[in-house]
Amino acid sequence: MKLKNALMSAAAGIAMMTGASQAVAEGHGEITVGYFLEWPMPFQFAKENGTYDEALGVTVNWVSFDAGTAMSAAMASGDVQISVSQGVPPFVVATSAGQDLQILDVAVSYAENDNCVVASGLEIDKDSAEELAGKKVAVPLGTAAHYGFLRQMDHFGVDIASLEVVDMAPPDGAAAIAQGSVDMACGWGGALRRMKEHGNVLLTGAEKEELGILVFDVTSAPASFVAENPEMVANFLRVTAEANAAWNDGSGVEEMLPVIAQSAGMDIDATRETMATFVFPSVETQLSEAWLGGAAPSFMKGVADVFVESGSIDAALDSYAGNINTGPLATLQ
Repeated sequence: MKLKNALMSAAAGIAMMTGASQAVAEGHGEITVGYFLEWPMPFQFAKENGTYDEALGVTVNWVSFDAGTAMSAAMASGDVQISVSQGVPPFVVATSAGQDLQILDVAVSYAENDNCVVASGLEIDKDSAEELAGKKVAVPLGTAAHYGFLRQMDHFGVDIASLEVVDMAPPDGAAAIAQGSVDMACGWGGALRRMKEHGNVLLTGAEKEELGILVFDVTSAPASFVAENPEMVANFLRVTAEANAAWNDGSGVEEMLPVIAQSAGMDIDATRETMATFVFPSVETQLSEAWLGGAAPSFMKGVADVFVESGSIDAALDSYAGNINTGPLATLQ
């Protein structure tokens, strides 16, 4: 098993970069924001229309990533100031390693859109999951998909040590299961859709939630950037919240859909299908006890403990409450 070595190497790199220069691009009238392709969200309508630039008073550059762990590294190096839709597990991995990141909002909840797919030729389902022992699995380490994989294997009683786990970004995992070079692949978004063309999931989103396997992403940023730019951060969250509201109430869907699809690098039908599995909580909901106001820190601690138990990281923080900053979001009420 090389899970621990891979994750600890990434964590060590993050810790080293955190001590590097944090020269922020907004000093030159611009900032850089990370996001995912094939991950359609309402904010992308505002992204394409320049709404963020206007609201923040700076040029907002956008850079795409294939995993939340890469977002952490980019924020540690100072190359990225804000990340949209970073998974909670990669956030937990980074902060457990000492990176001073803060959660600013709940970007999206998506239990149906993050999962592991077993190759159809194996004919393995939830009633025969023990047959996965000895199989080769593509997993993007340190991500929400990795956490879900660990929790599902624990639920089914499959010893992780019995599996050959290969660290692969979801697009690579999708290609691998299509080629027959892995027996199971884990991922999200467009890559997950492609995986499903060659296999089946063991548990549905609803079944995972019943087991307490929550799946949600956050908007995150280095604590130093938030402290130095509270108004800019609040304005960023405001634009996002307004885009979410227009999508949620249906008033902007038809106008927004083609723009979001183009920004996400997807066709309109796939975008509509994907977004139908997403939930974009309101500001009030995000600040409630069910989310950032109460449940999130304990959930994050649970994620960290799972990674520690699996040997993926050395230790968890005593609490992750200090890594949640609801101040900017609260100004939107």
